[in-house]
Amino acid sequence: MPRTRTAGLTPDEAKRLHREALVIDTQQPPITTGALFTPRMKQALEEAVRKGATGRDEVSPRMAAMTADELMTSSEARAQYLGLWDRSGVTVACGTFSGSHRYTGAFERANELISRAYGIVHALGGKVEICRSADDIERVHRQDRRGVVIDFQNTTPFGDELDRIQHFHNLGLRMVQLTYNLRNLVGDGCTETTQGGLSYFGREVVRRLNEARILVDVSHCSEQVGWDALKISTAPVIVSHSSSKAVCYHDRGKTDELAKAIADRGGYFGVVVIPGFISDKPEVPLDTFAEHVAHLVDVCGIDHVGIGTDKMGPGPGTESLVEYPDTLPRHGSGTFDWAGFRLKEHRLLGDHVLRGYESFGDWPNLTVALAKRGFNEEELRKLLGLNYLRVFRDVCG
Repeated sequence: MPRTRTAGLTPDEAKRLHREALVIDTQQPPITTGALFTPRMKQALEEAVRKGATGRDEVSPRMAAMTADELMTSSEARAQYLGLWDRSGVTVACGTFSGSHRYTGAFERANELISRAYGIVHALGGKVEICRSADDIERVHRQDRRGVVIDFQNTTPFGDELDRIQHFHNLGLRMVQLTYNLRNLVGDGCTETTQGGLSYFGREVVRRLNEARILVDVSHCSEQVGWDALKISTAPVIVSHSSSKAVCYHDRGKTDELAKAIADRGGYFGVVVIPGFISDKPEVPLDTFAEHVAHLVDVCGIDHVGIGTDKMGPGPGTESLVEYPDTLPRHGSGTFDWAGFRLKEHRLLGDHVLRGYESFGDWPNLTVALAKRGFNEEELRKLLGLNYLRVFRDVCG
């Protein structure tokens, strides 16, 4: 039965709570690479299209580089960026610094993206900090600043060199998803043609992540990789951003059985707001997101669920704020899609729309939706950030 209350927080009260609470978006991939779109970036994008760019994958690295350059050189860009943070009311966002890229160059690419993030943080003069510990998270909240947690959504930057795990830990890496959608050296992803578990190498990766005190994330992994990780890991395992298959089936979702097992081991489950992941209908209200949260709270308990939106801008997927023309497809002609999504099957075409969350700045609407669903103030504070803080402290320190 749907969770309801006869009396609860009003929308204004929920928004006020949101402004006071520790709010952690446990997966906000483009927080340092796609949270800006300036006139100069627009001009460069238009020029790239005129010169014959055939896919967004050809242009997005340039847009990410320009995001960093603008934030490091333009006071107007910095004001725009910080204004987005302020509208969101989010204290800390987990940003992705390795994702659905091919193996070649993954190590170098991850180092480059992390380096740019530190450059951005320096340019922002203390307004944003890289958070390496739970104490860092609590401090930025206390000081009314913002924080970024460095995460990987793939293990490809490690290649076959386990010592790279410590290398990236030294750079601030604190959360690692074992696979993206496709197979890698560690195991199978959730959209791969087979759904195998961890490889022998993958088991050792989990052990090394435990030793380095890095969170093990199984969001995009096959179900079996999730179960295998639970067997191998000596620390809690998390799902930073996913959905409930019981509420609406999607390859990117998780079963109740795995979700409960993760919670029983002290883990965490963050719920996405990607419309096609949480609903098979084209028009998706925020009530649907709240339904996934409520169901997972029933399965996992109130202490193990949170929010990992996985969404920065408008559109059916993660999206950046860069306004790519509709005529520019996600991938250039003749290139392989390393993301592993089949756009129609996985409901990532433009006909799936989330109402009430157009961009990261609309984050407070999620709190209002949860209050409407009947969660009280104590429960909301847990869902908004305290649950993730707890597991972050347990694993990362």
